[in-house]
Amino acid sequence: MKFPAFLTLASVLFISACTSTPQDNTDVHQYRCESGEVITASYPDNDSASIEYKDRRYDMQIAISGSGVRYVGGEREWWTKGTGPGAEGTLFQHRADGATGQRIERCREH
Repeated sequence: MKFPAFLTLASVLFISACTSTPQDNTDVHQYRCESGEVITASYPDNDSASIEYKDRRYDMQIAISGSGVRYVGGEREWWTKGTGPGAEGTLFQHRADGATGQRIERCREH
C-alpha cells in the first residue's frame, strides 16, 4: 500500500516534534533592593526558584507560608508578595530548625 506524500511528511514532522528538546519556560524577575543590590529570581516551575545574589546562586524549593510565596534552600529564604513591577521580595537567613532568621534584603521588582 502506498501512502500519499503529505501523510509521509506529516508523520516525519510529528516524529520530529516528539523528539525535539522542550523550550526553556523559566520565568525570570529582577528585584532592586534597599541596599542597592539586585536579586535575579528564576522560577523554572511552580515548586522551585533559583536566586542570584552577590554573585552566588541559591537553589530553593517552595515552602509553607502564611501569605505570599516562600522558597527555602542554601541557608537562605526568599519570600515574595505580589506580581509584576512593584512586587515585594525579601531575602532572609534560614535557620537549621526551619524558622525564618534575620532579614538580609528587602527588594521590589522593577
